[in-house]
This record gives sequence, C-alpha cells and structure tokens, in this order.
Amino acid sequence: MLDKPLGDSERREWGDKPATRISMNCSGKHAAMLLTCVGKGWPTDSYLDPAHPLQVAIKAELEALAGEKITLTSTDGCGAPLFLLSVAGLARAIRNITISKDPIHQEVMAASRAFPEMVAGKGRLTTQMIEAVPGLYMKDGAEAVEVASMPDGRTLVFKVSDGSLRPFRVLVHAGLKKLGIDSPYEPENVLGGDRVIGNIRATFQTSVRLAV
Repeated sequence: MLDKPLGDSERREWGDKPATRISMNCSGKHAAMLLTCVGKGWPTDSYLDPAHPLQVAIKAELEALAGEKITLTSTDGCGAPLFLLSVAGLARAIRNITISKDPIHQEVMAASRAFPEMVAGKGRLTTQMIEAVPGLYMKDGAEAVEVASMPDGRTLVFKVSDGSLRPFRVLVHAGLKKLGIDSPYEPENVLGGDRVIGNIRATFQTSVRLAV
C-alpha cells in the first residue's frame, strides 16, 4: 500500500512528495516480517500469504498468547493477514506478553519503553503516555483499538466501535484511572461559540472485566 507518513508534522514535512510503501505507517512491521523470513530461510516473495510459514507462526503465537482460536483471517489495509481476536483475547495476549519471562517478550517490552517514539511517533498519545507513566506499554491501531499494560499485569484494552479516534485520550486516562494507574490528563474542552461549555469525559456503565 502506498501512503504518506501518518503523523501530522511528518506529513507536513513530506510535502508534495508522492506516497511510497516505505512511508506507510506499517512499513516497520513489514520490514520485521521480511527480516524474520531471511533469518529463517523462508521465501520473501510470498510472505503475506496466510499459508506462508511466517504467518502460520504468527497465528500460532497469537492463539497461544490470547488463549483462544483464531476463526477468521482477513486482510489489513497494508496487505498483511489480519487475524481476528476478541477484545478479551487481545487483553489476555497483551497481558501475557507484558508479564512474560520469555527473553524475547521482555526485549520487545524494554525496547518499546526505551524508545516510545518508535512505537507511535513524536507527539502522539501512545508515545506521550509511555514517556509519562513508568513501566507502561501502549499501542494503538486497527481502526480505533488501544492496548495498555503494566508490568504487574494491569491491562486496558478497548475498541471504539465506529473507528473514531476522538475519544481515545479520555478513554485511555479514564480506563487507566479505573485500574489505579495515575497519568497526566488535561480534559478536552467542548466549545460553544467562543467559550468553553463543557468537556469530554468517560462514563462506565459496567464494571471492569477481567481477562485471565
């Protein structure tokens, strides 16, 4: 898929240059997939095929971490296979990676916390939160999905049903607060003409669901 950089400032800097594959926001994931194929001696021309050894391994790892079977495989906008997980299954997977003693999982978590700008991008909510909350891992994507997890296992996962990004900030802060995690938060004001008439806030209608 051809695209320009996702970040606002990066897109402005890109200017009138044409969209490319390498500037698409999933290019890092594809680079890692191809690197794995080279290291394993797997073919690189068919790495996006769901039957490719790489994708079979990814699916198996996801199922093991999530504790559920993947029953549907679709295709992401970037061309990679898209494996269906329930929200609870995704929460289990993220929690299991965060608390894992596996050196590979620990290396991924440590690198993400050390270089949060590589997880999302400078100035984005995910990066700001990782920088502000010691130990926090966060990642967004997939049509308004957000995951956040602490080393002690406290984990927040949500999906905005209409794909809107507007409620992300308030949902992240309210959800973390529900889990007893402090984070910096400035309410997003609602304007009426030239004055503030309120702010956006989250309301929980059910108790927090545990995914274990």
